[in-house]
Amino acid sequence: MTGGGVFPALAVLQAVKAKSSEVLWIGSQGGMESRLLKDPDLRFETIPAAGLHGVGLLSLPGNILQLFNGYRQANKIIRDFKPDVMFFTGGYLGVPVAYAGRRVPSVVFVPDIEPGLALKEIIRQAESVAISVPDSKSFIKHAQVQVSGYPVRKELSRWTRSNARKHFGIDEKEKVLLVFGGSKGARSINRALHNHLGDFLKDLHVIHISGRDNWDETQAIMQSLDQDHRSKYHAYPFLEDEMGAAFAAADLVVCRAGASTLGELPLFGLPAILVPYPHAWRYQHQNAEYLKSHGGAQILKDEELEEQLLLKVMELINDEKRLSAMRESMKDLSTPDAADVIAEMIVSAGRKTRAKEALNG
Repeated sequence: MTGGGVFPALAVLQAVKAKSSEVLWIGSQGGMESRLLKDPDLRFETIPAAGLHGVGLLSLPGNILQLFNGYRQANKIIRDFKPDVMFFTGGYLGVPVAYAGRRVPSVVFVPDIEPGLALKEIIRQAESVAISVPDSKSFIKHAQVQVSGYPVRKELSRWTRSNARKHFGIDEKEKVLLVFGGSKGARSINRALHNHLGDFLKDLHVIHISGRDNWDETQAIMQSLDQDHRSKYHAYPFLEDEMGAAFAAADLVVCRAGASTLGELPLFGLPAILVPYPHAWRYQHQNAEYLKSHGGAQILKDEELEEQLLLKVMELINDEKRLSAMRESMKDLSTPDAADVIAEMIVSAGRKTRAKEALNG
């Protein structure tokens, strides 16, 4: 297993482990996988890798060398492990691994609606491809495609509105806004929230995941609040196991439109104001438009955050009829069995490999 989509890969890993006895995860050197992979029985290897798209000329030779070294190391790992099947979720790390294991059948999961450049290369050699939504079919021409939905980790599902509100110390009757921008945060979203924080906290509890890069600034803001407002501002640099509690406790979320929004927001039926990252090519815009077109989200441009955020949030969170309709629309997009569907694709491909080997003696 390898991929840039760490969290969907973790969800699939949980399902695969219930069906298969031995799994090897190939991650990036210095990546977050080593912190998130908590299974002591899981074999874990790392290789060097670097991207080529959008890289300056000075960095390009070094990145090409890293990819070549990654290919050599992946080749050795695959030769020693002898996998029956490989699974990819994207990211430039997967490219050298895919080429090193090009003779091994592979299953690919496409997190975003459109595959990224690395995934497009990996898909060329794939036996089958799982996609989050039917709209992705038009981007995949030469592989067997199955609509699986977006896989989410099992631990997210243990949170209900009731136990999540208790976790944060928030009364059931209060309105709650969740704001986050991904593992590293989103500076423009954070700044817009901070600039209007006093107005939000008059009427709402705010759960804010600032990202580690923005935590110092967030702590300073938190210390400047009076006691009443501080008790309604629940700020964290990052949440792992408790992220499900944040989703379950919220009435509305403001966030980027990364691939995870296609799975996590529908799982909780959570209405959203999506702010696509303006420099992420078109991927986040496509994800946001998909959720909007199905009635679960509104879109706010990054450059409009400062002027429109307070107005948009308060207008929507106080319109219970509209919020309820968005909630139901989000729930209709939920695919809670996605990880099991992908796991079965992987196990099935592995069975075919073993059957061929047995036939060939």
